[in-house]
Amino acid sequence: MAALLLGLAGLTASAAGVVVQMLPRHFSAAQAEQLSTWEMLRRWRAWPAGQIFPRTLGYELLPGYAFPGHRGLHLTARRVGIARMAHCASAVDAPAAKVLTGQGCQVVLRATYVDATRSLVTTVGVAVMPSAAAASSAATALSAGSGVLPGVVPVPFPHTIAARFGEQERQLTVATSDGPYLVLSAAGFGDGRPRVRISTDGYTKAEMFSLANGLARAVEKPLSAAPAAPHCPGSPGC
Repeated sequence: MAALLLGLAGLTASAAGVVVQMLPRHFSAAQAEQLSTWEMLRRWRAWPAGQIFPRTLGYELLPGYAFPGHRGLHLTARRVGIARMAHCASAVDAPAAKVLTGQGCQVVLRATYVDATRSLVTTVGVAVMPSAAAASSAATALSAGSGVLPGVVPVPFPHTIAARFGEQERQLTVATSDGPYLVLSAAGFGDGRPRVRISTDGYTKAEMFSLANGLARAVEKPLSAAPAAPHCPGSPGC
């Protein structure tokens, strides 16, 4: 009788173990965050360049805070070209490179756009960081201060409106992050005009910021969109 009872207990425990194995797996908050970050990080490798940097991007010119009581004007910027993938230290200026490499930057992707008036140009750079915390820390460091802050090196394209857009022509910079991506944007004039004090011209400054910030956000949004919640069907080895 004792042997029979022990045998039944063993069978019960074994059955319970099988049931537990077949139940859906529950991820901790930390595990779910790691899986989400992994899913977002694979996008820059899996997506074609034209998906990361679409042919056209929408942005809002002079939103409500510039003219209270009025909505911004929705405009469209067109892509001039997509640059080759670059090392973090070569795709941004020296002060920005120190910040990015210190936070574990892996690579930087860049593309240049021209605004709806064909008078302003912007280079948008996507820095692939190891985590959301690293991207956020870098964005904070590159947003502190005033004037033309450290940021992405503009990419000119011959025989286009952006042919003369270089580092000396960079008038304004933007840094933002969401998820493991740090998105940098640099804007300037399409006529090759060297750096000037656009702060004295409120309209031009607002127009240029609208372009640079709008394109950075537009590129950032799909890359950092939250993936579907991780799910494990509970099969053995899951």
